[in-house]
Amino acid sequence: MTKKVRLAITILILSEFLVCLGISLVIPVMPFLRNEYHFTATDMGVMTSLFAFAQFAASPIIGRISDRAGRKPVLVIGLLLYMVSEIVFAWTNQLLFFNVSRIIGGLSAAMVVPTSMAMAADITTKRQRAKVIGYLSAAFSGGLILGPGLGGILARIDYKFPFWAAAALGLLSMISLAIFLPKEEDLIPKEQIAKEVGPLVHRGKMKDILTTAVVLLFAMILISSFGLQGFESIYSLYVNQVFHFTMSDIALVLTINGVLSLILQVVLFDRLVLAFQEKRVIRYAFLISLIGTLWIVLAHSKWEVVIATLFAFTAFDLLRPAITSLITKISSGNQGFMNGLNMSLTSIGNIIGPIMSGELLDMNPHYPYVVVAGFLAVSFLMTYLLRNTEERVGATTDD
Repeated sequence: MTKKVRLAITILILSEFLVCLGISLVIPVMPFLRNEYHFTATDMGVMTSLFAFAQFAASPIIGRISDRAGRKPVLVIGLLLYMVSEIVFAWTNQLLFFNVSRIIGGLSAAMVVPTSMAMAADITTKRQRAKVIGYLSAAFSGGLILGPGLGGILARIDYKFPFWAAAALGLLSMISLAIFLPKEEDLIPKEQIAKEVGPLVHRGKMKDILTTAVVLLFAMILISSFGLQGFESIYSLYVNQVFHFTMSDIALVLTINGVLSLILQVVLFDRLVLAFQEKRVIRYAFLISLIGTLWIVLAHSKWEVVIATLFAFTAFDLLRPAITSLITKISSGNQGFMNGLNMSLTSIGNIIGPIMSGELLDMNPHYPYVVVAGFLAVSFLMTYLLRNTEERVGATTDD
C-alpha cells in the first residue's frame, strides 16, 4: 500500500468517524429538547425517523452518482451538508427546522458513509480490503459509541454546544479532504485498476449488477440490521424489566461491548477473514448471534445475560464488515451504487426494527428476542446458498 493510499484511507476513516459521531451526538440532548420545547414523544420519534428515511431514500441514488462523478466531489459535498445540518440544529428552536436538520444529516450520512466504503474498495487490493473495511467499520461503530458520551459532556457547557463543535469539525474535515484527498484514479496504477478493480465508472445493467449472490448478501444485510436494531433498541428496557438491571449495569455492558467491537474490527477482523474467508465469518457470526439471543431469553441470572449480550453484540459487529467485504469482491464495478444500496437496506432495519420490537415488548418482554432469533436462524441457513459464490471469490483473493 503506497503512502498516498494510506493517506486517503486515513482521511476516509476520519470522515466516517466524524459523521457517525454527529449522528449520535443528539441522543443525550433529546430529552432536554422534548422538555424545553414541549415536544411530544411522536415529534421526537418523527425527528429520529426522518434521518433514517433520508438516508434510506438517498443512498442508492448518491452511490450511483459517485460511480459516475467520482468519489471525492460526493465526499466534499457530504461533509458540507454535515456541517450545515449541525449548524441548523444548533441555531433553531422550531420543530420544523429540527426536522430539516435531521433530513440534511441523513443526506450527509448517505453521501459520506457508503462513498467512503466505495472509495476504499476502489483503491485497495482484495487482500488489503478486509483490513481497510474493518477500520472503516470501527470508525462507524466508534463514532456511534463515543457520540452520546461526548454529547453529554459538551452539553454541560450548553445543550447546543455539541452541535456548534461538530459543525466546526465538519468544516475542518471538509477543507482537509478537499485539499489532501487524491482522486481515486491517482491512487492505483492503471494496469492494476484494469486487472482487479475494473473501470471506476462502470454502467452495468441492473440484472448484471444484482446477481443471485449479491441479492442474498443484501437480504442478509437487511436481516442483520433489522435484528441488530430489534435487539438493541429495547435492550435496556428488557434487561431492566426482566432482570432488574440498573443504568450503571447497562452502561457497563455497553461499554465493554464497545471496546470489544473496536478491538475485533481493528485488530482481528482481517485475520478472521484470512483464516476463514468472508462467507464462513458471516455464517459463524449469524450462528453466534442466534445463540446469544436465545441465551438471553432463557437466562436465569445477570451474569448469563451479560455473557449472552456480549456474544450477540460481538457477532453483530462482525456481520456488517464481513458482508460488505464480500460484496466489494463479488462486484468489482459500481462500488458506489452497491455500498449505497447496502446503507439503504441498513436504514430500513433502523426504521422498522425498533418499531416492531417496541410493539412486541408491550405484548410480552420475551417476544422481541424470539422473533429476532427466528430471523437470525433464517439468515444462518441462507449462508449455505453462498457456496458457489465463495468458490468464485476465493479464486480471486489470492491474486
